[in-house]
Amino acid sequence: MNSWLLTGGRVIDPSSGRDAVTDVLITAGKITAIGPDAAAQAPADAERFAATGLVVCPGLIDLHVHLREPGQSAKETIKTGTEAAARGGFTTIVCMPNTSPRIDNAGTVALIRERAEREGVVRVLVTGAITKDIAGEEMAPIGSLKKAGVVAITDDGHCVQNNDLMRRALEYAKMFDLPVMDHCQDYSVVMDGVMHEGYWSTVLGLKGWPAAGEEMIVARNILLAELTGTHIHCQHMSAAGSVALLRAAKKRGVPVSGEACPHHFVLTDAAIGGSAKFWAADGAGVYGYEQPGGPRPEWPVYDTNFKMNPPLRTAQDRAAILEGLVDGTLEILGSDHAPHCDYEKEVEFDYAPFGITGLETELALSLMQLYHAGRMSLPAVLEKFTTAPARLLKLEQGTLQVGAAADVTVFDPDREWVCRRADSASKSGNNPFHGWRLKGKAVLTLVDGKAVWREGR
Repeated sequence: MNSWLLTGGRVIDPSSGRDAVTDVLITAGKITAIGPDAAAQAPADAERFAATGLVVCPGLIDLHVHLREPGQSAKETIKTGTEAAARGGFTTIVCMPNTSPRIDNAGTVALIRERAEREGVVRVLVTGAITKDIAGEEMAPIGSLKKAGVVAITDDGHCVQNNDLMRRALEYAKMFDLPVMDHCQDYSVVMDGVMHEGYWSTVLGLKGWPAAGEEMIVARNILLAELTGTHIHCQHMSAAGSVALLRAAKKRGVPVSGEACPHHFVLTDAAIGGSAKFWAADGAGVYGYEQPGGPRPEWPVYDTNFKMNPPLRTAQDRAAILEGLVDGTLEILGSDHAPHCDYEKEVEFDYAPFGITGLETELALSLMQLYHAGRMSLPAVLEKFTTAPARLLKLEQGTLQVGAAADVTVFDPDREWVCRRADSASKSGNNPFHGWRLKGKAVLTLVDGKAVWREGR
């Protein structure tokens, strides 16, 4: 059914500045009317949904998702990944190119788009690789990737180390009006590090990954963006120095932007040491425990579900990420959803792959740390999930304007629930938030006016 009347919800649309309790009418998969007269225009066969006490907003967009298909379907498929996205309230996701084979040619782009059209339950947009095979040695055919329909280019999971090659790729990307998204990691500094270099890496005897390994590439990207005029989006920022560099560059008018992932502003590297002390002193993490107010548990030491790229960092870095989100330095929220098989994670910390799942928890974690903690207003948080990613990628989505496609998320910002791996739609369970009590949950997700997720059904 593509016709809906959503009544009595708090309608928040950052693209228009709307924030009011009212009704929304959807007919034939489009936004038809918003306001008190919407009910009068509703056709007799429209599905009526009482949204009293709920938030109605543009469908959420996640511009950083690893769907693993083709080639790694034991971890995730387009079907299971998009089902997880729908449960998390996301109507559009952007898949990364580090599949097998890599998304570095028009044929692979066509394969993913066709499969997503057939099996996906939400919109799947595709990124292409900056370099062939994501090897950082030879530029991918950027023009043919653009013609095939990619919305951006990135070597995510890897980082182009050759500065001249990166410059030429930026110049080509500008010719084809493609944003460039970069995984910021200087291999010569990071080497074979597996967690943040600092107190906890020393205590645990694990190889350290200094924050400078990220900050050097952020600085490089700022210089190249200034030189070429091409927009560079710095993915999953984790270090305080990176935020400071982006803040100064944006003040100068350099075309750069940054994103943050919930795990980097919820957790710190202390979690890998099994310490509950990663919680901030502001108490914003109270809902992380199944028994709020009870004794704070100790986490298992060397838990590979806390191993990610870039790694969890210090409390000071976490505070800087939060500050960057609040002041707009970091414009976008993304999950970096990176599923892995259980057997891959059930090894020694050094040998486990980097990455965690995140599509079903990122809305709640973001609401808890930004909205419920009093750092940001609800419209400001939603802007980072809707208008901002749509603007970066030049998408039509991310709006509730009349006439727009009816991609709509309805969520309860106050709903408390316990995250359990067994309840996830994803094929993988590498989620560090298993057992946590979270606050905020999608209850209805519409794509083109069709319900792709409805709580309880």
